[in-house]
Amino acid sequence: MGSSIEETNKPSNLYDSPSSPTRPLLSNPYPSPSIEEQPHHAADPSFDSDQTQFLQITYNHGPRLFKDWLFLLLFVLLSLCTIAFGIFSIAHKNSSYYNVSSYTYDSSSSSCVKNSTSLSYGLIFNSGSSFSVYFFNGSKIFRASSSSFVRGLIWALVITFILSAPIMWSVLLLLKHYTKQIVYVSVPFFVLIPIGINVYWFVACTVSSSCSDAFPLVYRIIVLVFVFLVIGVIVWIFVLNWHRIELTTKIIGVASDALSKNLALFVVLPCLTLGLVVYYVPIVVFLVFARFNGNIVPRESDGEYYCVWKQDSWVPAYYALAIITMLWSAAVTVETKAYVISGTIAQWYFSKDDSTPKRKIRSSLRNAFGPSFGSICLSGLLIFVVRIIRVTVDSARQEDVPGIINLILRCCVNTFLSAIDFLNKFTINFVAITGEAYCTSARMTYELLKRNLLSAVFVETISTRLLAGVIFVISTIYAIVLCAILNGATDLGVDVYYVAALAWLLLMVVLGFLVHVLDNVIDTVYVCYAIDRDRGEVCKTDVHEVYVHLPISRSQRF
Repeated sequence: MGSSIEETNKPSNLYDSPSSPTRPLLSNPYPSPSIEEQPHHAADPSFDSDQTQFLQITYNHGPRLFKDWLFLLLFVLLSLCTIAFGIFSIAHKNSSYYNVSSYTYDSSSSSCVKNSTSLSYGLIFNSGSSFSVYFFNGSKIFRASSSSFVRGLIWALVITFILSAPIMWSVLLLLKHYTKQIVYVSVPFFVLIPIGINVYWFVACTVSSSCSDAFPLVYRIIVLVFVFLVIGVIVWIFVLNWHRIELTTKIIGVASDALSKNLALFVVLPCLTLGLVVYYVPIVVFLVFARFNGNIVPRESDGEYYCVWKQDSWVPAYYALAIITMLWSAAVTVETKAYVISGTIAQWYFSKDDSTPKRKIRSSLRNAFGPSFGSICLSGLLIFVVRIIRVTVDSARQEDVPGIINLILRCCVNTFLSAIDFLNKFTINFVAITGEAYCTSARMTYELLKRNLLSAVFVETISTRLLAGVIFVISTIYAIVLCAILNGATDLGVDVYYVAALAWLLLMVVLGFLVHVLDNVIDTVYVCYAIDRDRGEVCKTDVHEVYVHLPISRSQRF
């Protein structure tokens, strides 16, 4: 009787019932073995070594070994070859490239010779607040002048860029403290703003004689109805997934809270992008000077000879080398950002008693450009190859190649590429947490997520759509306010709409960066939660209270 009372009064654990309907992604987590059980497991030959491996998963604070170093060597070799041949192209450029038009064919020597040329130069006149540029080339005069539209556009973009930082900070704080309110207030605007824009353009085009003449009423009605059908599909999607929105808002709130405690990421991540731009500058210069490597040679056309510029045979190959290097470098930068985000958030997640580890970002950067850089290069290479294949498949689709076999192959390729994208995303999270090699991390990630793969995709998709909708609403409201201010303070006329549209696009890009970072944080917290479940531990109670309600996959367990 006493024992039954003790069992009744025993506090319930979050994971007591493995058959609970709210049971999260790993349906039967591996419990941490007690001291008494360890000898039994050690003596049991049937004990799964993979379970032992999963029990040890946590953030690796210790020294890490270099992994996938062959891909690191390949990336460095490719970069060095690009730089070396670029320097060679500058040293061996032919200055005659600028004067091809001054060369004529000499029949006596069967070659191109230089003759007298006309002078080409440019003058810039500055007058007051505007300027004009005059280019003289023989008898031709070209003039380009600035306008109030350019000045208004520059000022609008500069002010928008300056205001984007406090706007992004405010959005993050609102998502952290008032996620549900922000989402529920924004959801109606997902429909109202497209409806308002659709009605506005229809009425404005009908009132304007020039627009109505160029765009007949029948076509205007067709476009109007089509846009309303698209809006109806959006409404149907929200109605269909409305029961998931509340859970998704909590997940966004958890991610916003984690990101707000690691704000230095907003300094480091743009610096990585700036580093990529600095890396691109000499390569672009090399590509420009590579064009100047060649000779002026005669060419025959319809019995007449004229002089043309002929590039050296190695120049196209260098273009291909440099472009591949640039694309791979861009993919490596994207994966480095994901790695740094994952490493930083994982250190925060696995810290005990809400203590914030020091130098989290510095440690993640040191690991990213040190032991794990080979794995990042491999991950970037996979992304690069997947994008190339996808572009090729899309090009084949546009060619409308007939045949059911072609259609089936395209579907299979797209499914395979999507699976690689999904697994690669969580693999880089795992690499940042454990420091393991890429293939090892991919296998461990699959073992960890295979029992709720569908639920992870589902929740992540909804959270991304909601965040995109929120920044769309905020950017649109900003553009409307800016348009009203410009209408009252300037005389741009119809150009106000173009300025407001470009300012809207700039703010969308900046806030899209916030959404991208939050997506990576959501993925990282999800993987950390999965590791917690595997170990039977609770590192962050508030995270578990939200993620425990994730729907589990009903697919067959392996």
